[in-house]
Formats: sequence, structure tokens, C-alpha cells
Amino acid sequence: MKINQQLTITGMKASKGEFEGTAFDSTKVYAMTDMDESKGNAKGFATVEYGFAKADEFEKYKGLTFPFKADCELEFVTSGKAQKMILLSVKPVAAAKV
Repeated sequence: MKINQQLTITGMKASKGEFEGTAFDSTKVYAMTDMDESKGNAKGFATVEYGFAKADEFEKYKGLTFPFKADCELEFVTSGKAQKMILLSVKPVAAAKV
């Protein structure tokens, strides 16, 4: 299932290389996410890591001032046991107020 949501992007990190014979190539996106306040023991925001794209995608964003607001497309995927959300697109719209 795909959804569109505006997120505050707080950071990005590109990684590319090889570790113990296994190649890796990715960009991680860190976005501000509301804490679960339903039990009364949490308040505010946390930063959540999303898998995004290959490492070269980072080049498009590294010149931006962080944090920034972006219109994002996300997709829920599952292995059959666990569910996770991946980031499909990031379209910056404005600098975020800190």
C-alpha cells in the first residue's frame, strides 16, 4: 500500500561499499515522527530511519539546508511476518522551522 505524506527530513546518509564480501549501496533518510502519546508516557518527536534509494541519490539533496519539509511517497511492505515502510520519493517543498 502506498501513501503520500509530508515529512520533516532531518538528515540523510549515503553508504556504498563492501563488507565481508557483501556489497551495499543505499541512502537512508531520517525524518521527524510523532511519539506515541496514547499511554501518557511519551511526548514530542523522534527521528525514524527509512530506507530510500541507492547511494548516488544522496547527491541530489546534499546541498539542501536540513531540516526541510518534503512531500514523500511511502509504501508499506511485508516479509509475511514483519511490516516496514520504505520511502519511494522525496520532493523538498520548504525549509523547516527549527
